[in-house]
Order: sequence, then structure tokens, then C-alpha cells
Amino acid sequence: MFAATIHRHSTASAGAYHQIGVETGVGGASSHELITMLFDGFNDAVAQARSALQQRRIEAKCKAITRAVRIVDEGLKATLDLDGGGKLAADLSALYGYVALRMTEANLNNDSAALDECVRLMEPVRSAWVAIGPGATATPSAQ
Repeated sequence: MFAATIHRHSTASAGAYHQIGVETGVGGASSHELITMLFDGFNDAVAQARSALQQRRIEAKCKAITRAVRIVDEGLKATLDLDGGGKLAADLSALYGYVALRMTEANLNNDSAALDECVRLMEPVRSAWVAIGPGATATPSAQ
């Protein structure tokens, strides 16, 4: 159920991952691994943004936050099955929308607390995703 809610199928996940400019390891990855890569990429982009913000490297901060927002919008949110995923998919979509908004605000206001908030909000979802394990399979309705 959780796996079906998160992604439509592996080609949608791979396509989203390619769209946000991350190529390494995508070709042979399962749907589960692709989504995990998206979560990890988000965390990496936020860490880069935080570092750039502290060092007052504005262009690098903007680039990292833009990458994080794209991962959330074009990777995680875009692959949700809103038709078949029920309340969980709708709740994740709302969370991802909020995180993208807060990341944008963090960029505009140089707000490291907003970056921290986004990481705190995403971590339980990432942890739950990792906990279901790579053996998770989508239900027939999600394929």
C-alpha cells in the first residue's frame, strides 16, 4: 500500500530522477532505490544550501535550494499516485507542497531555520520509506 502510494512505477520514478539532473546509479535501480535516492539527494542539497548560506555564497545557496525544491516537486511529489493512493498520497502531496514553499522562503530570506524545518519534516517520510525495504512492491493498481 505505502509503495503504491509513493510511486506510479519505476519508469516514472527514473524519469523524474533524470529530470532533476542526477544520473549515477539510476539505470539499474529499483523504484524503491530511486525514491530513496531522491530523499538522499534532497538531504544533500539542503546540506549544501546550509553550508553556502553560512559562507555567504549566494549563488551556490540558490542553486542548492533550487535542486532541493526540484527533487521534492518533480521527483517525490510528481510520482505520487493521487488517484489510487488515498489519504496518504494526498497528505504526502500537501507535505511536499509545504516543504517546497518553505524551501523557497528559506532561499528568499536566507533562513537556515526553515531549512532545518524542512529536513525535520521530510525525515519521518524518508525513514518510513527506507523501513519498508527494497523488497517492497507496488500493487497491481499502481503499475
